[in-house]
Amino acid sequence: MRLRTLPVSISGVLAACAYAMMNDSFSMKPAVLCLIFAVLAQVASNFANEYFDYKAGLDRAGRVGPRRGVTEGDITPRAMLVATFLTLGIACAIGCSLIYWGGWWLLAAGITIAMGVLAYSTGPFPLSHYGLGEIAVIAFFGIIPVNLTYYLQALQWDPAVFYGSLSIGLMGANVLIVNNYRDLEDDRAVGKHTLAVVLGRKAMSTWYLLNGWVAVALMTPVWSVLGSWRWIFPCFYAAVHTLLWFLLLSRRGTSLNPLLGATSLAMLIYSLGLLIAAVFPPF
Repeated sequence: MRLRTLPVSISGVLAACAYAMMNDSFSMKPAVLCLIFAVLAQVASNFANEYFDYKAGLDRAGRVGPRRGVTEGDITPRAMLVATFLTLGIACAIGCSLIYWGGWWLLAAGITIAMGVLAYSTGPFPLSHYGLGEIAVIAFFGIIPVNLTYYLQALQWDPAVFYGSLSIGLMGANVLIVNNYRDLEDDRAVGKHTLAVVLGRKAMSTWYLLNGWVAVALMTPVWSVLGSWRWIFPCFYAAVHTLLWFLLLSRRGTSLNPLLGATSLAMLIYSLGLLIAAVFPPF
C-alpha cells in the first residue's frame, strides 16, 4: 500500500474541504466519500505499479527502495493483480455514489481516473516509464481531486481552487521526485526512463526545490485573505521543504527513504493547516 505516500491523496481532499469552508459550502458526506475514493484509488495505483513493474521486469530483488512484495516473493503475482482490481472496483463503486451530488457527467471523470490508475504503470505507453510520472501526479493528485471535491460540495468551479489544486499537485510531485531520485540507478539499469533518469540528479533536485516554493507562492492570495497567525502554516512548510532539499542533496540510496515520508508528511501538515485556518474566520 506504501502507507508513507498516502498523505498525497488525503491532502488534496483536505485542501478542497478548506476551500469549501471558506466559501460556506462544506458538505460532510461527499467530502468523506471523496476522501475514501481518493485513498483507495492511490492504493490501487500502488498495487498496479507493483504488479506491472514486476511483469515488465523493471523491479529487481534487493532494490534500493522499500521491499516489493511480488518481486521478493512475499505475494504471488495473481494475488496482487486481484488486489489491484478489487481495490479499484471498490473505489469505482464509491465514486459512482457521488453521482447523487454531482450528476451523471461524473462517470466520465471516474473512468478517466480509473484509466489513470492503470495507465501510470501499464498499457501501450505507461506514464511512469516515459518521464511523465510527475505530470500524472500533478493532474491526478492535485488538479483533478481538489477541483472535483470542491465542486461536489459547492456545485461550482472557482479559479482560486484551481490555483490551490496546482499547488497541491506540485507538492505531490515532489514525493515522486524523491522516489525516482532514489531509484535512479536501478531504473536506468532496467531501461525505465523516469524523468530522473532522463534529466539527472541536479535537475531533479532543483525541480524539487522550485516545486515547493512555487506551490506556496500560488496560494499567497489565499493566505493573505486568511491573514494573522495563519501565515505560520505556509512559512512552516517552506522552511521544512527547504531543509528537506538540503538533505536530498546530501543523501543517496536507502537514506533517502525517510525523506519520502517527510515530503509527504509536510504536504499533509500544510493541507491540515489550510483546513484549520479555514475553520476560524479571519480577524
